[in-house]
Amino acid sequence: MKTCQSFYIGGAWTEPAAGATVMEVLNPATEQVSGTVALGGPEDAQRAVAAAHAAFDGFSRTPLNERLELLAAVCALFEKRMDEVADAITEEMGAPLAALSKPAQAFMGLAHFKTALEAAREYPFERTRGTTRILREPVGVCAMITPWNWPINQIACKVAPALATGCTMVLKPSEFAPYSAWIFAEILHEAGVPAGVFNMFYGDGAVVGPVLASHPLVDMVSLTGSTRAGASVSHNAADSIKRVSLELGGKSANIICESADLTRAVTHGVRSMMSNTGQSCNAPSRMYVPASRLDEAEKIAAQVCARLVVGDPRGDRTGVGPIANQRQYERVQRLIQAGIEEGASLLCGGPGRPEGLERGFFAKPTVFSRATDGMTIMREEIFGPVLTIRPYEDIEEAIRSANDSLYGLSGYVYAGTVDEARAVAKRLRTGMVHLNGASIDLAAPFGGYKQSGIGREWGEVGFEEFLETKSVYGSEPVA
Repeated sequence: MKTCQSFYIGGAWTEPAAGATVMEVLNPATEQVSGTVALGGPEDAQRAVAAAHAAFDGFSRTPLNERLELLAAVCALFEKRMDEVADAITEEMGAPLAALSKPAQAFMGLAHFKTALEAAREYPFERTRGTTRILREPVGVCAMITPWNWPINQIACKVAPALATGCTMVLKPSEFAPYSAWIFAEILHEAGVPAGVFNMFYGDGAVVGPVLASHPLVDMVSLTGSTRAGASVSHNAADSIKRVSLELGGKSANIICESADLTRAVTHGVRSMMSNTGQSCNAPSRMYVPASRLDEAEKIAAQVCARLVVGDPRGDRTGVGPIANQRQYERVQRLIQAGIEEGASLLCGGPGRPEGLERGFFAKPTVFSRATDGMTIMREEIFGPVLTIRPYEDIEEAIRSANDSLYGLSGYVYAGTVDEARAVAKRLRTGMVHLNGASIDLAAPFGGYKQSGIGREWGEVGFEEFLETKSVYGSEPVA
């Protein structure tokens, strides 16, 4: 049994304020209680913000080389505890240990710190333009609210650039994924992060999120979560005119062109969709295939889906684990049923657990086909292992349908040539596009258009969210 009933505030583990409740954490693969987490309230949020505010003046003026040393120390300690972080992620949200938790989930935390370290070495924190010196200075106290689906990835991609730029911060990780966040706080403490620079407490986002977003001593809020949560943060932050960075939902289109290698494209699309049990905001959940090749695409998709190994996330062969929590499991089941009732063709999967799995929040990897644009499964982010195939007559129809979404986070294009794929990508209203199976680039901006969010994370561009710009006129001698 793991116990997460203390908060890291002001450089030490402290007890929650009076009135904090305790929540049981369930292992999603077994539905058994794996530990407990304390849920703080407004008083805990206030204490954490006060600690970050008190630390800002000193930390914001630290020389860059000291911050670089700090980032390097975090990297070294993170690497030593990589197995422990991966194990915690599997325990708390069910990601398969061998296939995902260690090579992707935990790895991304370390990778973001290494990327920030390299970016900070070259970043132009000061530059001159004529007699003016332009300074990039830390924005201030940053409140960070992170989700359960990629817990360490989302924490690290916010904390790393904040440390690199000289900000102080308050992290409110998901109460559904508390274990990896606890280890992360221990790593930062051991690395020597000054007291008050990094603070962490657990809490219900609906209760403490508005406190953080509206707090007059918070200068910036960075949230990864639902569109509804993003709207709440924006409303609560508005009165104090603070910066808001939002990475929200997605309903990413995967356009497979007539010229593409259909087997390769469909296979990659299905596997990408089912990775992390479909619980990725940038998952390619809408697959577009030429109507003339629909039958062939359906056959390939069904075969790939049938080969997926669903089960114990600690099994060596497991590729798809459980849904991370009961609330999300029930939502996925409702949306699968909606797809059936609205008339989509069910190729594989469906409601309920996979055969042989009697416990755990396991959902069947599901593929629908012959969907139309108005169907719920084409409009709503399901956030589970559910792929929808939509046929198209020509590429213009595919692009129109792909763009007909409230979201615009990511996109995918498969074509016979990169030039053809690039031409389609330029017309997609999304913040990112993967061409012909290309992977992510940690040094490139991550973020979306429309209701997928505001701002960008990752790499050098991710620093911008944590920096203010100051012009110092007459700073340089007249030529």
